[in-house]
This record gives sequence, structure tokens and C-alpha cells, in this order.
Amino acid sequence: MRLPFRHPARLLLATLLMAGCQSTGATAPVATGASAPGTATAAVQPVAQQPASFPEWLAALRAEALGQGIRPQTFDRAFQRVKLSDRVVELDGAQPEFTRQVWQYLDSAVNEKRVQDGRQKLQEHAALLSRITRRTGVPGEILVAFWGVESDFGKSTGNFSVIDALTTLAFEGRRAAYFRSELLAALRILDSGDIAPERMTGSWAGAMGQTQFMPTVFLRNAVDEDGDGHRDIWGSMPDVLASTAKFVLANGWRPGESWGQEVRLPDSFPYDQAELSITKPLSDWRRLGVRPVDGSDLGGEGSAAILVLAGHRGPAFLVRDNFRAIMRYNPSTSYSLAVAMLADRMTGKPGVRGPWPREEQALSRDERIDLQQRLASLGLEPGAADGIVGANTRNAVRRFQASVGEIPDGFATKALLERLRQRS
Repeated sequence: MRLPFRHPARLLLATLLMAGCQSTGATAPVATGASAPGTATAAVQPVAQQPASFPEWLAALRAEALGQGIRPQTFDRAFQRVKLSDRVVELDGAQPEFTRQVWQYLDSAVNEKRVQDGRQKLQEHAALLSRITRRTGVPGEILVAFWGVESDFGKSTGNFSVIDALTTLAFEGRRAAYFRSELLAALRILDSGDIAPERMTGSWAGAMGQTQFMPTVFLRNAVDEDGDGHRDIWGSMPDVLASTAKFVLANGWRPGESWGQEVRLPDSFPYDQAELSITKPLSDWRRLGVRPVDGSDLGGEGSAAILVLAGHRGPAFLVRDNFRAIMRYNPSTSYSLAVAMLADRMTGKPGVRGPWPREEQALSRDERIDLQQRLASLGLEPGAADGIVGANTRNAVRRFQASVGEIPDGFATKALLERLRQRS
């Protein structure tokens, strides 16, 4: 076991005694979320950024927390039975394969049962949702869709101790400074009395409650909607939904506008323009022949982007600013489309109508890296060979597709990778 923390209660006692002998300005510098490795403090003590033991690290954390105004009794109660978790380290270090295609993600996230459950939740909380929508402009179905996708309406909120998870990641994880700031935020939540340490549970990464807020997001956006003196995103539905609405609004939600819609693209559509980063006035898309999937006219004003998440053989979506607001909750186009489609389905709108190329298998991470390396060897500039198919890689794929007479839609497939392999 790599984590040197066998007996939490005894080590904590020793740590707190040690901490009592230190001031906030102790000679051992403390790494905080605002400081980077190699700062001036390292000249005083070269190893200060990495304490020799967990008790020393915890003592420094206690000094920092108390220096930020967190009460000693809050800290001591939170860490009374703290445990470093091998499972959290394992999950943090795992390299996800991301082998699901977008349609597979949607099949799971927007299945018929979740749609029916969501409709029931809309009815069950109709008065509450109406009040929140009047105040914020965020539609009730969008809030319920976040709730459904994030935790299946509260069924899967995570059973990790948030303090244990964040302590492990702050001490041992790849992004220690980030998780240290989240841990200190979690302590401020406990110090405010919003939740007891025993009830502060969440994901292995510290996301909490029924719509999975990180502690810093909680501090900025959590709302005591039911007026009981506590911001409870674990058990109070008024607090859960009002807090989510505040967060979505802060992320740029535009009241009165839709997230977008599924559209049909003409045969002559310039697929190099189908990127989230490329926005045009709706009038420009109309001139290019973009139409709603039902064949009607593309009405309205403002700007939008076109997404083709499965190339020219899959459905196309015109997405507006509210789609980007959804993405600021979770920066994934598949996630954002799932929230949007679940909201639509709950209100009686159809799901995705265009066919997906379901025969296409996802590239593995190794295959994506191979793709990027081969594109780079041809001078097509795909960016870093990191296994992440972003805009640079899609543009490189488009350049290759155009060079071999294919529609340049940027969709990376096994067949395209095979063509690249045949070039070498």
C-alpha cells in the first residue's frame, strides 16, 4: 500500500498536537491552490512542497485552514476518522478509454425509463420548478434533465466520503493543488453548518449531492431555497433545484432561448464549418440551406454553430448559446446533447430523428494516438498525439479526407485509420 496512513485516529491525535506547536506562518511552507511549485518558499526548505509524511501534511493543512478562519473544532471533527483511499487513487490514475460512441452514450443517458421518470419528477415538483423558473429563467425541464443525467434523480450520488476523497487527491493525486483548494472549500461548507461530515458524501472526485457540485461550485451557487438555514443539495429538493438553476444561469443561460435543434444539411454543406468554435448568424445558415429536421424554415435571430458528432452520415445539430451553458457544467458535447435531448423528450418533443452510423466502432485510445501520429507524419497538423480527438485533430482528418476525395466531415473512423496505415 503506497499510502502511509494505517491508524487514522492515533495519527490524527499526533498531528493535532504537532499543529498546536505551529503558527499559521510556520517555517514549513504550505502548498495552496494559488501557489505553484518552485516558488520563493522553496529556497528556505527545498522539500517544503512535498511533506515527508501524511501527519506533517495534515498539520500544515490544519494551520492553513485555521488561518482562513475555519474553526478548530470543525477541522478536528472532519478529520477525526479520515482515511486515505487506494480506490480513489486508482480511479484518479486510470486512463479512461472513452470507447463509447455518442449514440451509445445517449442510449444510456436518455433511455425510455429516464424519460418517464423525468416526466414524473416534472409533475411532482411542478410548483417548485415554476417558482424557480420565474425567478431565474432556467426551464424546469432543463433542471430536471441535469438532475437525471448527473445522478439518475438522486439514485446515484456517490458513497465516498468527500473529505476522504479530497484529502487523498490533495495529498496523493495528480492535481494536488486543485484538490487542496476543493478540500479547503469543503471545510468551509462544514464550518457553515450546512451539512455534517458524516452526510457529506459524493463521487470519488468529490462531486456532491443530487446534481454533483464540487465544493467551490457549492460555495458560489448553493441556495437555501427551503429556508431552513442549511444549503442541502443532498436531501432538500428545493435547495437542489434552486442551486442548480443558479449555477446554470451563472454559466451563461439565456432565458427565453432554446439550446438549439436537430437540422438537415444540404449536400453542398461546407463541413469544415461544422465546429462548435465556428458561429454564424442564423441568416447565414439559412442561406447555406440549413433547415430544421422537419423541413420547416429556420426561424429566429442570433448566432449558432453546427455540430455533426458522427460525420455526414449522422444527424446534425444547430446549437446556440444555451448549449454552451450546458457544456460549462460538463465540457462534453455528448453530455450536453444528453441533457438537451432529455429535456426535450420530457416535454413531448421527439428524440434524435436522424440515423446514427451504428456500425461504426469507436477508436481505442491507442488507435486515436496512432491516428494523430500518422496525420502528423503527413504534415496535416493534428496537434499533440494525446488520444483526444479535438478540433485540431478533426481539422487534420478533414484535410486528409479532402485529399482522398471523401466528404471532409472530420469523423475519425477505423476505416479512415486503415487508409492512413496503408499510406505508410
